[in-house]
Amino acid sequence: MIYGTLVDFVTGEPIVDTDDERYRQKLARLLVEEKGFAKAELTMRRKIETLFANQFVASKIDIVVNIAGQLVMVVRYGPGSLVTRERAAIAAARVLEKNQLIPLAVVTNGEDAELLDVRTGKVLETGLTAIPTRDAILTIMPGLDFSPTAQKRREPELRILNAFDVEVCCAGGPCALPGAKEG
Repeated sequence: MIYGTLVDFVTGEPIVDTDDERYRQKLARLLVEEKGFAKAELTMRRKIETLFANQFVASKIDIVVNIAGQLVMVVRYGPGSLVTRERAAIAAARVLEKNQLIPLAVVTNGEDAELLDVRTGKVLETGLTAIPTRDAILTIMPGLDFSPTAQKRREPELRILNAFDVEVCCAGGPCALPGAKEG
């Protein structure tokens, strides 16, 4: 359902107002107002584009958290079950940047959340309270592993992301995306 437009809490830009976007905005507010991050430490709406088996996918990373020039956490929102979103969030955090792994990932449906260790894939904590504060991340940063994903693992991770994030049209096939070589 599209309600019109709203102003993005972090960037101040006008964006399409949907139920999902309202949850994303709520998450951005939570990170700033309750978890202690500065707006400047949040990057909204990053994308990873993949094309495998004639399937073009633009995977969305709703929020990327950057502390002192170091990307430390990705936040991915999606309605429904969190368990089904874990692997795609891990893949995204492993390949978003070529020069580093982003060590923490949060999957959330806006009502619940899981904090994931990207290197191991393990759930560290659950619930919206599992989303770490800025101070908590600063405390654990020296022990986090930012070493990049091995080059031989990048393509398999991109394939996983492509498979998990493909959107199928109501007609049962892939939706054609403007400007895509295939789709």
